[in-house]
Amino acid sequence: MAAPRTASKKSSSAKNKAVKKPSAKPVKKKAKSASRWPTERAVLFKPDRLKYVRKMIKPEGCVFCAARAKGVGAESLLLYRGEHAIIVMNKFPYNPGHVLILPRRHCGEFLELTDAEHTEINKMLRRVVAALKEVYNPAGFNVGLNLGAASGAGIPEHLHFHVVPRWSGDTNFFPLLAQTKVVVETLEQTFERLLPYFQNN
Repeated sequence: MAAPRTASKKSSSAKNKAVKKPSAKPVKKKAKSASRWPTERAVLFKPDRLKYVRKMIKPEGCVFCAARAKGVGAESLLLYRGEHAIIVMNKFPYNPGHVLILPRRHCGEFLELTDAEHTEINKMLRRVVAALKEVYNPAGFNVGLNLGAASGAGIPEHLHFHVVPRWSGDTNFFPLLAQTKVVVETLEQTFERLLPYFQNN
């Protein structure tokens, strides 16, 4: 005779016990921030620079001739006044040490420069590059002339050569978005650093 089967140790109540799964919490969707742009963005407002770029401010007379008349000084930004050429700092520099070399005489045509003016301007270009190399030790330079309004000259009536010290990585998006260039030193600081190189002769 077969032995009777043993009853299951699990109770019927345990078998019927339902297993509950943890319910998933609804995920809240983040609100789109596109309509609130720009958020968390630092902005440096420089409205007077924008007016200058768009030619809304038109000074009376020639600013270069006015600087020449005032003489060497931080107010005029004039570093050197020679017989045929002058050296003046750019009031709106692209980089520290942005300097302009131009004829002392009010002249907007390159081909109208006299031999004496042309010679002294080129001597001053070399002198400026040497000074900027010693003061700033840049990785390179932009040296050039915008001849005429169509070429981008801000003051075409008085031609001027630009000398701009350059470093790798000195370009960024800021001038494009804010019409403002960030320069790491003031014009007064630049003037004091460069003046000794042009005081004697």
